[in-house]
Amino acid sequence: MPFPQNPASLSCPYHSANIRDGSSAPLPCCFSQFPSRHLLKLLIHHSRKGFLSRKPWTLQLGRTWIWSQLACVKPSVKPAFRLPPAAESTVSFGAARDLPHESLLVDQPLELGGLRGRRIELARSEVPLASIEYATLERQVRRKVREAYFGVVLARGVTAFQIRLLEIAKRLQEVAQTRFEAGDVPQLETVQADLIVARAETDLIVSRQQERTALGLLNILLNEPVPTDWELVTPMDAPFSSVSMEELILRAQQSNPELQHLTQEQKVEEARRSLLQAQRTPKVTLQFGSDFNAPPDFRVGPRGQIAVELPLFSRNQGELAQSQATSRFLESEVRANRRAVAGRLQAAYLDLAARQKQVELYHDRLLPAGRKLAEMAEESYRSGKSGILNVLDAQRSARQLEREYLDSLFAMQSRFAELEETIGAPLN
Repeated sequence: MPFPQNPASLSCPYHSANIRDGSSAPLPCCFSQFPSRHLLKLLIHHSRKGFLSRKPWTLQLGRTWIWSQLACVKPSVKPAFRLPPAAESTVSFGAARDLPHESLLVDQPLELGGLRGRRIELARSEVPLASIEYATLERQVRRKVREAYFGVVLARGVTAFQIRLLEIAKRLQEVAQTRFEAGDVPQLETVQADLIVARAETDLIVSRQQERTALGLLNILLNEPVPTDWELVTPMDAPFSSVSMEELILRAQQSNPELQHLTQEQKVEEARRSLLQAQRTPKVTLQFGSDFNAPPDFRVGPRGQIAVELPLFSRNQGELAQSQATSRFLESEVRANRRAVAGRLQAAYLDLAARQKQVELYHDRLLPAGRKLAEMAEESYRSGKSGILNVLDAQRSARQLEREYLDSLFAMQSRFAELEETIGAPLN
């Protein structure tokens, strides 16, 4: 969408910073970075204020919204959208060799039937469309930063888990070496224990690299330097606010961006149809002026006329029929989108409930059982009652349960972010 070039600076009523069109600098007005680096909600706030203001395409969208706001206030500002031509006064001066030699004329059209008011109403109804698009972008960024945040939390959880596995592997290596020196086990078990330690060290190196990668993706999203570290306090198992499905559906019907955009398009079409109806009124034009230098008859002679244009054959019948068809289409599309949003929200809500139940089962039953099995197998091997293969099998089962638990936590947070974006409003 082309953006009008205007060197004049625009002042925000809430801040002293100015916004200049045409500059490549980020918008300082109402888009400052949030200072805190601790909670997830502060990170999301920081992302909306920092990421939105610094990306070129969001900067263009923000400027479009500013100019669309000014288009209804200052007549000299050209909006990003096109309106029907307004009635403008024209002044003409002519000089000729015939009499009269000079003439000055002023044409002033008169807008009857509320034409000017309906044109302003159409312009004002198109302004919220840019605001809705900007709010939609904010919701998308909120989901991205939530998923990136918990991606870092997941990577750090995997790293901590790999550190614990390495400690267990080293303890197992010491026990195998002690039993080998005592002659209780063959050297094969010490080799197996060394292999377990080497594999645990390799997995730890890989997990740390994945953690740095996830942190870099989060910093890119926040438009921060890649090595910037964050103190992540909000855990992946943070509780959600309990809301019924019926309440969420009602909220989605009010704040879903697709429905908001379609509803506003209906209002724009109604305003356009009202303007087309007003354009069927007769157009009156007043012309007044003066002729100069017409000797010997006169030197100055006033003149004037009234012109009335009757729309006998141009009644905007085709445009009105098209507008009515567009309104009916938008109405049916709104109804279809309401049903689609309700269906997507119900599916996301049930999926989130299933993920929460899965996390609960892993936390309350599977993880304790797996950890207890690994501890008993290690103690049994330490006392010489079992071989190292039993310990390896128990640790493999416990490791798989731990990783599945972390993945289920991340999936639960992703489903919550999807549900929040479908609704179109923050839930916590």
